[in-house]
Amino acid sequence: MKIPLWGNKQREKELNEELESHLQMAIADRMARGESLEQATILAKRELGNITLIKEVTRTMWGGQLIEQIIQDLLFGVRILKKSPVFTVIAILSLAFGIGANMAVFQLLNAVSLRLLPVNSPEELAEVRISSNDERSGHFTGNRSSLTYALWQELYNNQTAFSGIFAWNSTQLNLSQGGEVQLAKALYVSGDFFNVLEVKPVVGRMFTNADDKAGCGSNFVVISYQFWQRQYGGQASVIGKTLSLNNNNFEIIGVTPASFYGVETGKTFDVAIPICSEKLINKEDNLTDRQEAWWLGAIGRLKPGISIEQASVQLNTISSSMFQKTLPSNYTKDDADKYVQLKLGAFFAGSGISLLRKAYETPLWVLMAITGLVLLIACANLANLLLARASAREKEIAVKLALGASRVRLVRQFLLESLLLAALGTVVGAFIGRILSSVLITFISTERRQVFFSLELDWRVFSFTVALAILTCLLFGLIPALRATSCDPAIMMKAGQRGLTASQERFGLRRILVVSQVALSLVLLVSAILFINTLRNLNTLNAGFQQNGVLITTMDMASLQIPKERRQIARKEMLDNLRNIPGVESAAETFMVAISGNGWNEYILVNEQAKDLSNFNAISDKYFETLEIPILAGRDFNEQDNLSSSKVAIVNESFKRKFFPDKDAVGKTFRKEVGPEDKDYLYEIVGVVKDTKYRELKEDFGPIVYVPISQQEKLEMYLTYITRSKSSLNSLISAIKSTTAKVNPSISLKFTVFSSQIKDSLVRERLMATLAGFFGILATILATICLYGVMSYMVTQRRNEIGIRMALGADRGHIIKMILLEACSLLAVGLVVGTLLSLAMSYTVSSLLFGLKPYDFVTFTLSIVILAIVGIVASFLPAQRASKLDPMIVLKND
Repeated sequence: MKIPLWGNKQREKELNEELESHLQMAIADRMARGESLEQATILAKRELGNITLIKEVTRTMWGGQLIEQIIQDLLFGVRILKKSPVFTVIAILSLAFGIGANMAVFQLLNAVSLRLLPVNSPEELAEVRISSNDERSGHFTGNRSSLTYALWQELYNNQTAFSGIFAWNSTQLNLSQGGEVQLAKALYVSGDFFNVLEVKPVVGRMFTNADDKAGCGSNFVVISYQFWQRQYGGQASVIGKTLSLNNNNFEIIGVTPASFYGVETGKTFDVAIPICSEKLINKEDNLTDRQEAWWLGAIGRLKPGISIEQASVQLNTISSSMFQKTLPSNYTKDDADKYVQLKLGAFFAGSGISLLRKAYETPLWVLMAITGLVLLIACANLANLLLARASAREKEIAVKLALGASRVRLVRQFLLESLLLAALGTVVGAFIGRILSSVLITFISTERRQVFFSLELDWRVFSFTVALAILTCLLFGLIPALRATSCDPAIMMKAGQRGLTASQERFGLRRILVVSQVALSLVLLVSAILFINTLRNLNTLNAGFQQNGVLITTMDMASLQIPKERRQIARKEMLDNLRNIPGVESAAETFMVAISGNGWNEYILVNEQAKDLSNFNAISDKYFETLEIPILAGRDFNEQDNLSSSKVAIVNESFKRKFFPDKDAVGKTFRKEVGPEDKDYLYEIVGVVKDTKYRELKEDFGPIVYVPISQQEKLEMYLTYITRSKSSLNSLISAIKSTTAKVNPSISLKFTVFSSQIKDSLVRERLMATLAGFFGILATILATICLYGVMSYMVTQRRNEIGIRMALGADRGHIIKMILLEACSLLAVGLVVGTLLSLAMSYTVSSLLFGLKPYDFVTFTLSIVILAIVGIVASFLPAQRASKLDPMIVLKND
């Protein structure tokens, strides 16, 4: 008898008494008509009907029955799962890895692309940037180089669509006053920055427009909450203290809240200073006075009732006059014509600004698809396991149906068991996902670029996780539940121990699941090998230069205030000091380091023909020797290449092929296009060197012009040297520190290992190769387990047939062949379907590949062979076991 889990027990007692009373009255009435007690009892019970069903109908009329049944079914499900601990653990872990992986990738995708800034009404924020064809020229600095300072001033004074607007630029400033650099992540911000974002201080105050006036004399700084805790232990007395930034003292006036990290997704900041202080920081090399320097981003808060489209219309209207007023005087006619045609527009900025979004949004969506396939494979695997369990429970189901249980109730019971598994898998998966999220962030962080994301559980991640739990429950639970309850109970009762799942209809479903798993596993295996080969191709790529044993040293000598006329001498003396360090094989100075992501290009004219674009770099002599770049023709730069001599250049092979395909380039000339305020430079080519990569490893070799630093008239005192040494890098760093300290202890130093910088440039490729490889292996294992389970189940169901075959003379080899042919047919169909899906997938991710065609024959062949081998091995074990059956024992038992 089933007692309600809550409610009136007295009702249950009265119901039992009433039914018993009806039964006794019917028995008494029949006995009064002359029937025996035994006969009267049997006929009265038959007349009354199904007692259990009557009770169920009556309880339903009481109300609350559905909730009561659900709780009872859940408790029953717990008991069922406890009876099969191995199955339960395997099911939970399979789901946990699938759900955890999906949750981790979605959490990072949410942080990169979907989550709004943690400020008031972020949906009101819009970024102002170029909306027309962006053919700008000039000097570009920072992650969002949308405006020049002059343009920002015009925008601030003339826009009418925003209730408030601010400009900003991210940079790094040195906290130390000599020795190795201690960098702080800094923001240049306009006076309304915190006011527009509605950020209130924890202590002190925020900037106002009064703090950001041209030529500001008072140096104020606002620090972040994290910097406050790290550097000052969270002491309120920090207000009024002095902080050194690039050897300039700034007074701390406020601390931002812990939740505020700026407007750039994936980045935090340590200090914020007014834009007007940029001239103080960079002095004569400041960006504020440079008309062609693009270094500011701008975000505004829309006025009530103004849409982004309306704001764009207003900005478009005022653009023409703004660009006319701010036209840089040193632009060429072509550059000037393009500049005045530019238009500004407004773009949604509620989710922040980020370079990571461009770099990682596509890879993360690809990883989301990969983890989704892993979850599908896990669900198919569980569906197969549940079908096998349903077969074992057919007699139990038949009894319940015979006793009056409805099919809906039984389906619900099976689904609730699946929901329990899904819920437990989701809980464990949430912990796994949390760990994987941290691992993913570690993957995309480098020493040069630390990435920050807040991984709190917001409504998107919560909704996604709940949806995953429900979806997985339906995916692996619904079909087994429907199948298990679809047969006639009388037939199931007659079927005995073997059940009915050996029927073609039911076993066909398991075959479909196996084929699906094989197909999806092949997709993941192909993607894994493609991404792994992409990473291998990049790691083994000959970039044209030596990577190992090379140290990059960046020096800040601005604090020495060296006169312009002595700067060339000071740079040369420092280079000589580095070359004289014991163990240094070669050293050189360079304006830019290869594979740093930075670039410098100029328009050039060869033989006064149409202008073309070429990359540039300024270097000292022995640059090619230091990086072991072969000089193919001509000579290296030397001491005679100075300010008073004619301009010279060294070009690479690609430059020669493009501009002098049938001639010797040495001795030829080209002209660099310059603005009206600059000198017209004619360069003579004195050498040709081997091709090298420029900005990144994945780019094609392109034309590069090298010019001597010794012929550069405008020199900053931020120097970059490269040294190649036989000594260990640690001893070399110590030697460079000692050498520079002897020159002047206030010189700031920053060290980067060249090979590490190149390795860091492949973060995205390493992330894709590692995760795709892991999930490809996991999918292969799951598919193998599924195929093994299905073949083992098939052998069990066909024991009688196998026994008869062996009794009639079939040998072991025939039995093994029969079963392997069945397995190979499933594998073949799965591999064919998987190949078609893999082709579609590979074309989708082709932009992320390097050195590979989407239809790479070797990759597809290797993937198919691997999956075929493991599938055949998994099938051979059940086949071998079947071949060892004793036909006499089998036939006797069956």
